Amino acid sequence: MVKIFGASTVFWILFAASQAFKIETSPEYRTIAQIGDSLSLTCSTTGCQSPSFSWRTQIDSPLNGKVRIEETKSILTMDPVSFENEHSYLCTATCGSEKLERGIQVDIYSFPKDPEIQLSGPPEAGKPVMVKCLAPDVYPFDRLEMDIFKGDQLMKTQEFLEEMEKKSLETKSLEVTFTPVIEDIGKVLVCRAKLHIEQTDSVPKERETVKELHVYTSPKNTAISVHPSTRLEEGDAVTMACSSEGHPAPEIFWSKKSDNGNPQLLSGNATLTLIAMRMEDSGTYVCEGVNLIGRDKKEVELIVQEKSFTVDITPGSWVAAQVGDSVVLTCAVVGCDSPSFSWRTQIDSPLNGKVRSEGAKSTLTLSSVGFEDEQSYLCTVTCARRKLEKVIQVEVYSFPEDPEIEMSGPLVHGRPVTVNCTVPNMYPSDHLEIELLKGETTLMNKKFSEEMGIKSLETKSLETTFIPTSEDTGEVLVCLAKLRNGKLESEPKQRQSTQTLYVNVAPRETTIWVSPSSVLEEGSPVNLTCSSNGVPAPKIHWSRQLSNGELKPLSEDATLTLMSTKKEDSGTYVCEGINQAGISKESVELIVQVSPKNIQLTAFPSESVKEGDTVIISCTCGNVPETWIILKKKAKTGDMVLKSVQGSYTILKAQLQDAGVYECESKTEVGSQLRSLTLDVKGRENNKDYFSPELLALYCASSLVIPAIGTIIYFARKANMKGSYSLVEAQKSKV
Repeated sequence: MVKIFGASTVFWILFAASQAFKIETSPEYRTIAQIGDSLSLTCSTTGCQSPSFSWRTQIDSPLNGKVRIEETKSILTMDPVSFENEHSYLCTATCGSEKLERGIQVDIYSFPKDPEIQLSGPPEAGKPVMVKCLAPDVYPFDRLEMDIFKGDQLMKTQEFLEEMEKKSLETKSLEVTFTPVIEDIGKVLVCRAKLHIEQTDSVPKERETVKELHVYTSPKNTAISVHPSTRLEEGDAVTMACSSEGHPAPEIFWSKKSDNGNPQLLSGNATLTLIAMRMEDSGTYVCEGVNLIGRDKKEVELIVQEKSFTVDITPGSWVAAQVGDSVVLTCAVVGCDSPSFSWRTQIDSPLNGKVRSEGAKSTLTLSSVGFEDEQSYLCTVTCARRKLEKVIQVEVYSFPEDPEIEMSGPLVHGRPVTVNCTVPNMYPSDHLEIELLKGETTLMNKKFSEEMGIKSLETKSLETTFIPTSEDTGEVLVCLAKLRNGKLESEPKQRQSTQTLYVNVAPRETTIWVSPSSVLEEGSPVNLTCSSNGVPAPKIHWSRQLSNGELKPLSEDATLTLMSTKKEDSGTYVCEGINQAGISKESVELIVQVSPKNIQLTAFPSESVKEGDTVIISCTCGNVPETWIILKKKAKTGDMVLKSVQGSYTILKAQLQDAGVYECESKTEVGSQLRSLTLDVKGRENNKDYFSPELLALYCASSLVIPAIGTIIYFARKANMKGSYSLVEAQKSKV
């Protein structure tokens, strides 16, 4: 119970305290205001429904403000703030018998404008100038700091720490002198002012002004250009252009010096144009470049002369005319109203032309120019008492046709060919040059510098030999003729002919393909295909070689087809690749074979003999050449190939084991045929004295073939290996 009562007592005490009479101010303790601004101080209470308020300064001076009460708060407004408001203001609030008081310190300052930058004069390169930075209407100035920068470079800084005698607005300044240079153009001058108005305020109030730095240079290098000339004739026009260097860019003024010494202003433009000049326009003209800091001038003398007439001759002082053509020489006058003309040759020979004069122009026409017209012609013009003469040189040439290209024969790879380049009916030959080119490569060049005896049309040529290759195909052969006629002609007259090269390549790599094979069975088809490389593509000619060596033409197609071959189609077939550069041949041997037929297998004297008899087994195969005869004896353990000679096999003293089936196989490259017979060997009675006359005959016949048997043993061994037979390695038996 004691603890509960104690807690309740504390709660009521805290509640009662929260409802106690209180006073608050805004701003709370201290504020700062700029002179000329408006400032309001607010005093408010809590814990009292009807408080009363009063305001006073701590030194009991006038408030210099207006008071407004709103229920539980009182507002003191100072508008505008002035020096008289820099006090500590006290607000007193009364609630019944309770009185509370709260103070607010009001500090004032003045920093109303950005600083000003002033220069002692226009900044001129190389001359010192003073920069002044002004901070107007500052208070308190003893807390002012000022800096002057040129670009990023600090030029000067200052703090104004002197004591103030009285409260007042003051203008403070910072000065620095420097010498501008051209490199300073485009940089800026910065005047920065900082006012530290509170000890606790780490960031001061700051204002700055930026001014671009213009560095001036006095006008210099003033120059004048005159077109067309400073010496003119009456009626001419002239243009004079003036330029002057400086910063800022100088203004240009044109004037003319007068006799009394006072200049006559003509123009304020850089270009001065005078038209229809008169003699009195002669004189000294002055161009002057002017800017803020100086001026520079330049003079030019113009001389206007009395107008004179001129004579011009066309096409010029020299003209080249081709033999047979027409040329017109024109003499024209400018600046004379009534001229008179005359024409003559320099050696005073006949003109050989027609003269026509009209107004300010005279023409001499030379028709069908010949060698006799190659002279210097003079045109004389008389105007009043003055006389002028112009000369023109006429040179004659002949260059009527393009060069001609001739070759000694068709172009063949690797075969030398002679090329001739001819220039017909030309003059003068000692000015001729001929160049022969293949593509961009010069094959030959020749200048004909020999002296000429008489003036005549001549034909000149150039000849050279080269070896063409297949890579030259498509190249262009160029014959270029140049005729330089006269010393004044910068570029010679040119004519050229071109010929595209087509180099022939003789046939080569002629190849024959036989399908299906060059060895055929009679009645089979065969295709013989031929190809040959060359330029142009060779033509294919098929022929068959006869027994006398001559060739019989068969076809001009690339493929020669024999649909059903016969034995007589066997032979040598020749393919020829032919173009204008040569011939290439290739041949193939065609063999047409007949399959074996009419095979016969016989036993002599009979297919049934007695033991001890001699038996000859013989195999024949008609008239088929290149036939292989293979004799075998059939057995269960495997066939045994017999050592036959010309298709015959002899059994001496037949035994019972010689009985059995014998087989003959006739083979060619295109086929085979089989025949068989059965040999029966019977046992003989036991009579030792018996001797058959037939057996004697067989012995005699056998003695003839025994020497041959030894000869073929080697070949027979190779043909009889373990009961097998090789058609390739066995001896051929032709029947």
